[in-house]
Amino acid sequence: MKTRHKVLSALFLLSIITYLDRVCMNVVSKYIKEDLSINNQQFGYILGAFSLAYALFEIPTGAMGDRIGPRKVLTRVVLWWSGFTALTAVGYNYVYLVIIRFFFGAGEAGAYPNASIVIARWFPAVEVARAQAVIWAAGRLGGALTPFLVIPLVHRLGWQMAFVALGLVGVCWAIGWYNWYRDTPSEMKNISQEEIEEIENQRKIKVSEHHFSWQTIIKNPNIWALMLMCHLFFYASYFFTNWSNTYFIEGRGMTEDQSKNFISLSYVLGAIGCIVGGFLSDFLVKRYGLSFGRKAVAMGGLGLSSILFLSAGLTENNDLVGYLLALCVLTKDLALPVAFATCVDIGKKYSGTVAGTMNFAGQLGGFFITIIFGIIVEQTHNFNYPLILISGCLVVSALMWLKIDPNKDLQISSGE
Repeated sequence: MKTRHKVLSALFLLSIITYLDRVCMNVVSKYIKEDLSINNQQFGYILGAFSLAYALFEIPTGAMGDRIGPRKVLTRVVLWWSGFTALTAVGYNYVYLVIIRFFFGAGEAGAYPNASIVIARWFPAVEVARAQAVIWAAGRLGGALTPFLVIPLVHRLGWQMAFVALGLVGVCWAIGWYNWYRDTPSEMKNISQEEIEEIENQRKIKVSEHHFSWQTIIKNPNIWALMLMCHLFFYASYFFTNWSNTYFIEGRGMTEDQSKNFISLSYVLGAIGCIVGGFLSDFLVKRYGLSFGRKAVAMGGLGLSSILFLSAGLTENNDLVGYLLALCVLTKDLALPVAFATCVDIGKKYSGTVAGTMNFAGQLGGFFITIIFGIIVEQTHNFNYPLILISGCLVVSALMWLKIDPNKDLQISSGE
Protein backbone atom coordinates (compact mmCIF):
# COMPACT_ATOMS: atom_id res chain seq x y z
CA MET A 1 0.00 0.00 0.00
CA LYS A 2 1.31 3.44 -0.91
CA THR A 3 1.98 5.75 2.00
CA ARG A 4 -0.59 8.30 0.85
CA HIS A 5 -3.24 5.58 0.99
CA LYS A 6 -2.23 4.85 4.58
CA VAL A 7 -2.68 8.56 5.30
CA LEU A 8 -6.11 8.37 3.69
CA SER A 9 -6.93 5.36 5.89
CA ALA A 10 -6.16 7.43 8.98
CA LEU A 11 -8.47 10.18 7.72
CA PHE A 12 -11.08 7.50 7.00
CA LEU A 13 -11.03 6.50 10.68
CA LEU A 14 -11.12 10.15 11.73
CA SER A 15 -14.25 10.77 9.68
CA ILE A 16 -15.99 7.71 11.14
CA ILE A 17 -15.26 8.92 14.67
CA THR A 18 -16.43 12.43 13.80
CA TYR A 19 -19.86 11.22 12.76
CA LEU A 20 -20.17 8.73 15.60
CA ASP A 21 -19.79 11.66 17.97
CA ARG A 22 -22.16 13.94 16.03
CA VAL A 23 -24.96 11.48 15.35
CA CYS A 24 -24.90 10.07 18.87
CA MET A 25 -26.90 13.05 20.16
CA ASN A 26 -29.55 12.47 17.49
CA VAL A 27 -29.79 8.75 18.32
CA VAL A 28 -30.13 9.26 22.08
CA SER A 29 -32.38 12.34 21.81
CA LYS A 30 -35.41 10.44 23.06
CA TYR A 31 -33.66 9.44 26.31
CA ILE A 32 -32.09 12.83 26.99
CA LYS A 33 -35.38 14.67 26.47
CA GLU A 34 -37.19 12.24 28.77
CA ASP A 35 -34.54 12.29 31.52
CA LEU A 36 -34.06 16.07 31.57
CA SER A 37 -37.63 17.14 30.62
CA ILE A 38 -36.50 18.97 27.48
CA ASN A 39 -38.92 19.83 24.65
CA ASN A 40 -38.12 19.91 20.94
CA GLN A 41 -37.59 23.68 20.82
CA GLN A 42 -35.08 23.50 23.69
CA PHE A 43 -33.41 20.49 22.13
CA GLY A 44 -33.07 22.50 18.94
CA TYR A 45 -31.04 25.11 20.84
CA ILE A 46 -28.83 22.37 22.32
CA LEU A 47 -28.14 21.00 18.85
CA GLY A 48 -27.81 24.49 17.40
CA ALA A 49 -25.13 25.43 19.93
CA PHE A 50 -22.85 22.85 18.29
CA SER A 51 -23.48 24.19 14.79
CA LEU A 52 -22.99 27.83 15.81
CA ALA A 53 -19.67 27.15 17.53
CA TYR A 54 -18.55 24.94 14.65
CA ALA A 55 -19.28 27.77 12.24
CA LEU A 56 -17.52 30.44 14.30
CA PHE A 57 -14.30 28.44 14.72
CA GLU A 58 -14.21 26.83 11.28
CA ILE A 59 -12.31 29.56 9.42
CA PRO A 60 -9.63 30.23 12.06
CA THR A 61 -8.98 26.51 12.53
CA GLY A 62 -8.73 25.93 8.77
CA ALA A 63 -6.34 28.90 8.45
CA MET A 64 -4.32 27.58 11.39
CA GLY A 65 -3.85 24.30 9.55
CA ASP A 66 -2.54 26.18 6.51
CA ARG A 67 -0.01 27.94 8.75
CA ILE A 68 1.25 25.27 11.14
CA GLY A 69 0.13 22.05 9.46
CA PRO A 70 -2.68 19.53 10.00
CA ARG A 71 -0.59 17.20 12.18
CA LYS A 72 -0.74 19.54 15.18
CA VAL A 73 -4.12 21.03 14.42
CA LEU A 74 -5.98 17.75 13.94
CA THR A 75 -4.42 16.40 17.14
CA ARG A 76 -5.73 19.43 19.05
CA VAL A 77 -9.12 19.25 17.33
CA VAL A 78 -9.73 15.59 18.16
CA LEU A 79 -8.50 15.82 21.77
CA TRP A 80 -10.70 18.87 22.40
CA TRP A 81 -13.88 17.49 20.92
CA SER A 82 -13.34 14.06 22.53
CA GLY A 83 -13.05 15.70 25.93
CA PHE A 84 -16.32 17.55 25.54
CA THR A 85 -18.00 14.48 24.06
CA ALA A 86 -17.20 12.66 27.29
CA LEU A 87 -18.34 15.62 29.40
CA THR A 88 -21.78 15.40 27.77
CA ALA A 89 -22.28 12.35 30.01
CA VAL A 90 -22.53 14.48 33.14
CA GLY A 91 -25.23 16.73 31.63
CA TYR A 92 -27.87 17.48 34.23
CA ASN A 93 -30.01 20.19 32.64
CA TYR A 94 -30.80 22.13 29.48
CA VAL A 95 -28.36 25.01 30.10
CA TYR A 96 -25.42 22.68 30.81
CA LEU A 97 -25.99 20.80 27.57
CA VAL A 98 -26.15 24.03 25.56
CA ILE A 99 -22.75 25.06 26.98
CA ILE A 100 -21.13 21.64 26.52
CA ARG A 101 -22.37 21.26 22.95
CA PHE A 102 -21.08 24.76 22.13
CA PHE A 103 -17.57 23.82 23.29
CA PHE A 104 -17.87 20.46 21.53
CA GLY A 105 -18.60 22.31 18.28
CA ALA A 106 -15.73 24.75 18.85
CA GLY A 107 -13.38 21.80 19.26
CA GLU A 108 -14.56 19.84 16.25
CA ALA A 109 -14.42 22.88 13.95
CA GLY A 110 -11.69 22.59 11.35
CA ALA A 111 -11.58 18.80 11.14
CA TYR A 112 -12.62 18.58 7.50
CA PRO A 113 -10.77 21.71 6.29
CA ASN A 114 -7.59 20.24 7.79
CA ALA A 115 -8.35 16.92 6.13
CA SER A 116 -8.54 18.92 2.88
CA ILE A 117 -5.07 20.33 3.61
CA VAL A 118 -3.76 16.78 4.00
CA ILE A 119 -5.29 15.84 0.65
CA ALA A 120 -3.86 18.94 -1.06
CA ARG A 121 -0.37 18.10 0.24
CA TRP A 122 -0.46 14.34 -0.20
CA PHE A 123 -2.45 13.58 -3.37
CA PRO A 124 -1.92 14.19 -7.09
CA ALA A 125 -4.49 16.53 -8.66
CA VAL A 126 -6.33 13.72 -10.46
CA GLU A 127 -6.99 11.91 -7.14
CA VAL A 128 -8.35 14.85 -5.13
CA ALA A 129 -12.11 14.27 -5.52
CA ARG A 130 -11.87 10.52 -4.97
CA ALA A 131 -9.81 11.08 -1.80
CA GLN A 132 -12.50 13.49 -0.58
CA ALA A 133 -15.09 10.86 -1.48
CA VAL A 134 -13.41 8.27 0.73
CA ILE A 135 -13.30 10.67 3.69
CA TRP A 136 -16.95 11.69 3.39
CA ALA A 137 -18.10 8.13 2.76
CA ALA A 138 -16.38 7.20 6.03
CA GLY A 139 -18.41 9.85 7.82
CA ARG A 140 -21.58 8.36 6.42
CA LEU A 141 -20.50 4.90 7.55
CA GLY A 142 -19.91 6.35 11.01
CA GLY A 143 -23.46 7.69 10.96
CA ALA A 144 -24.78 4.30 9.81
CA LEU A 145 -22.95 2.48 12.62
CA THR A 146 -24.01 4.88 15.37
CA PRO A 147 -27.54 3.50 16.06
CA PHE A 148 -26.28 -0.09 16.15
CA LEU A 149 -23.37 0.76 18.47
CA VAL A 150 -25.04 3.32 20.70
CA ILE A 151 -28.58 2.05 21.26
CA PRO A 152 -27.50 -1.34 22.74
CA LEU A 153 -25.04 0.55 24.96
CA VAL A 154 -27.82 2.89 26.08
CA HIS A 155 -30.10 -0.01 26.96
CA ARG A 156 -27.34 -1.71 28.91
CA LEU A 157 -25.51 1.16 30.64
CA GLY A 158 -27.48 4.36 29.99
CA TRP A 159 -27.03 7.16 27.45
CA GLN A 160 -24.23 8.77 29.45
CA MET A 161 -21.79 5.90 28.88
CA ALA A 162 -22.17 6.19 25.11
CA PHE A 163 -20.55 9.62 25.22
CA VAL A 164 -17.73 8.46 27.50
CA ALA A 165 -16.89 5.53 25.22
CA LEU A 166 -16.84 7.71 22.10
CA GLY A 167 -14.61 10.25 23.81
CA LEU A 168 -12.03 7.58 24.59
CA VAL A 169 -11.99 6.38 20.98
CA GLY A 170 -11.14 9.89 19.80
CA VAL A 171 -8.26 10.22 22.25
CA CYS A 172 -6.71 7.00 20.94
CA TRP A 173 -6.89 8.29 17.35
CA ALA A 174 -5.26 11.62 18.25
CA ILE A 175 -2.30 9.94 19.96
CA GLY A 176 -1.71 7.64 17.00
CA TRP A 177 -1.99 10.48 14.47
CA TYR A 178 0.48 12.77 16.21
CA ASN A 179 3.08 10.04 16.60
CA TRP A 180 2.86 8.73 13.03
CA TYR A 181 1.75 11.41 10.55
CA ARG A 182 3.98 14.12 9.03
CA ASP A 183 2.78 17.22 7.18
CA THR A 184 4.69 16.65 3.93
CA PRO A 185 5.55 13.42 2.09
CA SER A 186 9.30 14.15 2.27
CA GLU A 187 9.14 14.17 6.09
CA MET A 188 7.37 10.82 6.34
CA LYS A 189 9.26 7.69 7.35
CA ASN A 190 9.33 4.66 5.08
CA ILE A 191 8.02 6.42 1.97
CA SER A 192 9.70 5.77 -1.36
CA GLN A 193 11.39 8.53 -3.33
CA GLU A 194 9.29 7.47 -6.31
CA GLU A 195 6.05 8.20 -4.45
CA ILE A 196 7.37 11.54 -3.16
CA GLU A 197 8.12 12.63 -6.73
CA GLU A 198 4.78 11.32 -7.99
CA ILE A 199 2.92 13.39 -5.39
CA GLU A 200 4.98 16.58 -5.59
CA ASN A 201 5.06 16.72 -9.38
CA GLN A 202 1.31 16.24 -9.80
CA ARG A 203 -0.38 17.83 -6.78
CA LYS A 204 -2.30 21.11 -6.92
CA ILE A 205 0.01 23.06 -4.61
CA LYS A 206 3.64 24.08 -4.84
CA VAL A 207 5.58 24.61 -1.65
CA SER A 208 6.36 28.33 -1.61
CA GLU A 209 5.59 31.27 0.61
CA HIS A 210 2.85 33.72 -0.31
CA HIS A 211 1.34 36.72 1.37
CA PHE A 212 -2.28 35.96 2.22
CA SER A 213 -4.85 38.72 2.60
CA TRP A 214 -8.39 38.13 3.82
CA GLN A 215 -9.52 40.66 1.23
CA THR A 216 -8.76 37.94 -1.30
CA ILE A 217 -11.57 35.88 0.24
CA ILE A 218 -13.97 38.74 0.97
CA LYS A 219 -13.80 40.25 -2.52
CA ASN A 220 -13.96 36.95 -4.40
CA PRO A 221 -17.46 36.31 -5.89
CA ASN A 222 -16.49 32.70 -6.58
CA ILE A 223 -16.02 32.09 -2.86
CA TRP A 224 -19.31 33.81 -2.01
CA ALA A 225 -21.14 31.56 -4.46
CA LEU A 226 -19.44 28.53 -2.91
CA MET A 227 -20.47 29.71 0.55
CA LEU A 228 -24.13 30.25 -0.35
CA MET A 229 -24.26 26.87 -2.07
CA CYS A 230 -22.90 25.14 1.03
CA HIS A 231 -25.10 27.16 3.41
CA LEU A 232 -28.28 25.93 1.71
CA PHE A 233 -26.87 22.43 1.11
CA PHE A 234 -26.33 21.94 4.84
CA TYR A 235 -29.99 22.58 5.64
CA ALA A 236 -30.48 19.06 4.29
CA SER A 237 -27.37 17.59 5.91
CA TYR A 238 -28.26 18.75 9.40
CA PHE A 239 -31.80 17.44 9.20
CA PHE A 240 -30.26 13.97 9.07
CA THR A 241 -27.52 14.68 11.60
CA ASN A 242 -29.77 16.21 14.26
CA TRP A 243 -33.47 15.59 13.67
CA SER A 244 -34.07 12.40 11.68
CA ASN A 245 -34.62 10.23 14.77
CA THR A 246 -37.13 12.71 16.21
CA TYR A 247 -38.82 13.00 12.82
CA PHE A 248 -39.23 9.24 12.45
CA ILE A 249 -40.36 8.52 16.02
CA GLU A 250 -42.39 11.62 16.93
CA GLY A 251 -43.38 12.87 13.51
CA ARG A 252 -44.11 9.53 11.87
CA GLY A 253 -44.88 7.34 14.89
CA MET A 254 -42.23 4.76 14.06
CA THR A 255 -40.69 2.40 16.59
CA GLU A 256 -37.08 2.84 17.74
CA ASP A 257 -36.04 -0.15 15.61
CA GLN A 258 -37.71 1.29 12.51
CA SER A 259 -36.02 4.63 13.06
CA LYS A 260 -32.66 2.96 13.66
CA ASN A 261 -32.93 1.01 10.42
CA PHE A 262 -33.90 4.02 8.30
CA ILE A 263 -31.16 6.21 9.82
CA SER A 264 -28.57 3.54 9.09
CA LEU A 265 -29.89 3.00 5.57
CA SER A 266 -29.66 6.75 4.95
CA TYR A 267 -26.01 6.87 5.94
CA VAL A 268 -25.10 3.71 4.01
CA LEU A 269 -26.62 5.20 0.87
CA GLY A 270 -24.86 8.47 1.69
CA ALA A 271 -21.54 6.63 1.72
CA ILE A 272 -22.34 5.23 -1.72
CA GLY A 273 -23.28 8.72 -2.90
CA CYS A 274 -19.97 10.15 -1.68
CA ILE A 275 -17.92 7.46 -3.41
CA VAL A 276 -19.87 7.69 -6.67
CA GLY A 277 -19.81 11.50 -6.62
CA GLY A 278 -16.07 11.75 -6.04
CA PHE A 279 -15.01 9.11 -8.53
CA LEU A 280 -17.53 10.26 -11.15
CA SER A 281 -16.36 13.86 -10.81
CA ASP A 282 -12.69 12.90 -11.28
CA PHE A 283 -13.65 10.79 -14.31
CA LEU A 284 -15.63 13.64 -15.88
CA VAL A 285 -12.86 16.13 -15.09
CA LYS A 286 -10.37 13.94 -16.93
CA ARG A 287 -12.69 13.55 -19.89
CA TYR A 288 -14.52 16.88 -20.20
CA GLY A 289 -12.57 19.35 -18.07
CA LEU A 290 -12.62 20.66 -14.51
CA SER A 291 -15.68 22.89 -14.73
CA PHE A 292 -18.03 20.32 -16.24
CA GLY A 293 -16.70 17.50 -14.06
CA ARG A 294 -17.45 19.39 -10.85
CA LYS A 295 -20.69 21.14 -11.82
CA ALA A 296 -22.52 18.26 -13.50
CA VAL A 297 -22.23 15.94 -10.51
CA ALA A 298 -23.04 18.57 -7.88
CA MET A 299 -26.01 20.11 -9.69
CA GLY A 300 -27.48 16.74 -10.60
CA GLY A 301 -27.21 15.39 -7.06
CA LEU A 302 -28.66 18.44 -5.32
CA GLY A 303 -31.48 18.78 -7.85
CA LEU A 304 -32.55 15.15 -7.45
CA SER A 305 -32.38 15.43 -3.66
CA SER A 306 -34.69 18.45 -3.75
CA ILE A 307 -37.35 16.46 -5.60
CA LEU A 308 -37.04 13.55 -3.16
CA PHE A 309 -37.29 15.82 -0.10
CA LEU A 310 -40.48 17.38 -1.44
CA SER A 311 -41.93 13.93 -2.19
CA ALA A 312 -41.10 12.74 1.33
CA GLY A 313 -42.83 15.77 2.87
CA LEU A 314 -46.00 15.12 0.87
CA THR A 315 -46.33 11.35 1.26
CA GLU A 316 -48.34 9.72 4.04
CA ASN A 317 -46.82 6.24 3.81
CA ASN A 318 -44.21 5.75 6.54
CA ASP A 319 -42.17 3.09 4.78
CA LEU A 320 -42.12 5.13 1.59
CA VAL A 321 -40.99 8.28 3.43
CA GLY A 322 -38.14 6.33 5.04
CA TYR A 323 -36.88 5.11 1.68
CA LEU A 324 -37.36 8.50 0.01
CA LEU A 325 -35.31 10.24 2.71
CA ALA A 326 -32.60 7.59 2.42
CA LEU A 327 -32.42 8.32 -1.31
CA CYS A 328 -32.22 12.03 -0.45
CA VAL A 329 -28.96 11.36 1.34
CA LEU A 330 -27.58 9.31 -1.55
CA THR A 331 -28.30 12.03 -4.11
CA LYS A 332 -27.29 15.09 -2.09
CA ASP A 333 -24.04 13.41 -1.05
CA LEU A 334 -22.99 13.11 -4.67
CA ALA A 335 -22.18 16.82 -4.27
CA LEU A 336 -20.32 16.63 -0.95
CA PRO A 337 -16.85 15.44 -2.06
CA VAL A 338 -17.19 17.65 -5.15
CA ALA A 339 -17.68 20.74 -2.98
CA PHE A 340 -14.56 20.04 -0.92
CA ALA A 341 -12.57 19.05 -4.00
CA THR A 342 -13.54 22.45 -5.46
CA CYS A 343 -12.05 24.08 -2.34
CA VAL A 344 -8.75 22.40 -3.24
CA ASP A 345 -9.15 23.46 -6.89
CA ILE A 346 -9.67 27.08 -5.88
CA GLY A 347 -7.53 27.29 -2.74
CA LYS A 348 -4.50 25.16 -3.63
CA LYS A 349 -1.93 26.09 -0.93
CA TYR A 350 -4.76 27.71 1.03
CA SER A 351 -7.18 24.80 0.72
CA GLY A 352 -7.78 24.77 4.48
CA THR A 353 -8.76 28.43 4.50
CA VAL A 354 -11.12 28.08 1.53
CA ALA A 355 -12.66 24.86 2.89
CA GLY A 356 -13.02 26.49 6.31
CA THR A 357 -14.73 29.52 4.76
CA MET A 358 -17.14 27.37 2.77
CA ASN A 359 -17.84 25.12 5.73
CA PHE A 360 -18.36 28.17 7.98
CA ALA A 361 -21.29 29.15 5.76
CA GLY A 362 -22.47 25.54 5.71
CA GLN A 363 -22.42 25.24 9.48
CA LEU A 364 -24.45 28.45 9.78
CA GLY A 365 -27.00 26.72 7.57
CA GLY A 366 -26.86 23.75 9.94
CA PHE A 367 -27.42 26.11 12.88
CA PHE A 368 -30.43 27.78 11.29
CA ILE A 369 -32.22 24.58 10.23
CA THR A 370 -31.56 22.99 13.60
CA ILE A 371 -33.24 25.90 15.38
CA ILE A 372 -35.97 26.37 12.77
CA PHE A 373 -36.94 22.69 12.81
CA GLY A 374 -37.38 22.69 16.59
CA ILE A 375 -39.43 25.88 16.55
CA ILE A 376 -41.68 24.79 13.67
CA VAL A 377 -42.54 21.37 15.08
CA GLU A 378 -43.04 22.73 18.60
CA GLN A 379 -45.34 25.52 17.43
CA THR A 380 -47.24 23.76 14.61
CA HIS A 381 -46.85 20.05 15.50
CA ASN A 382 -46.26 19.46 11.79
CA PHE A 383 -43.02 17.64 11.05
CA ASN A 384 -43.29 17.90 7.26
CA TYR A 385 -43.12 21.68 6.86
CA PRO A 386 -39.32 21.70 7.38
CA LEU A 387 -38.88 19.10 4.62
CA ILE A 388 -40.63 21.36 2.12
CA LEU A 389 -38.40 24.25 3.22
CA ILE A 390 -35.28 22.10 2.76
CA SER A 391 -36.43 21.08 -0.72
CA GLY A 392 -36.52 24.74 -1.77
CA CYS A 393 -33.07 25.37 -0.29
CA LEU A 394 -31.61 22.50 -2.31
CA VAL A 395 -32.98 23.92 -5.57
CA VAL A 396 -31.16 27.20 -4.97
CA SER A 397 -28.03 25.34 -3.84
CA ALA A 398 -27.98 23.40 -7.11
CA LEU A 399 -28.38 26.58 -9.14
CA MET A 400 -25.46 28.22 -7.35
CA TRP A 401 -23.12 25.84 -9.19
CA LEU A 402 -23.80 27.91 -12.30
CA LYS A 403 -21.87 30.71 -10.56
CA ILE A 404 -19.02 28.59 -9.16
CA ASP A 405 -15.91 28.26 -11.32
CA PRO A 406 -13.35 25.71 -10.07
CA ASN A 407 -10.86 26.99 -12.65
CA LYS A 408 -10.55 30.37 -10.90
CA ASP A 409 -8.06 30.13 -8.05
CA LEU A 410 -7.52 32.75 -5.36
CA GLN A 411 -4.70 34.46 -7.29
CA ILE A 412 -2.67 35.04 -4.11
CA SER A 413 0.00 37.67 -4.66
CA SER A 414 3.58 36.56 -4.20
CA GLY A 415 5.34 37.74 -1.05
CA GLU A 416 8.81 37.07 -2.41
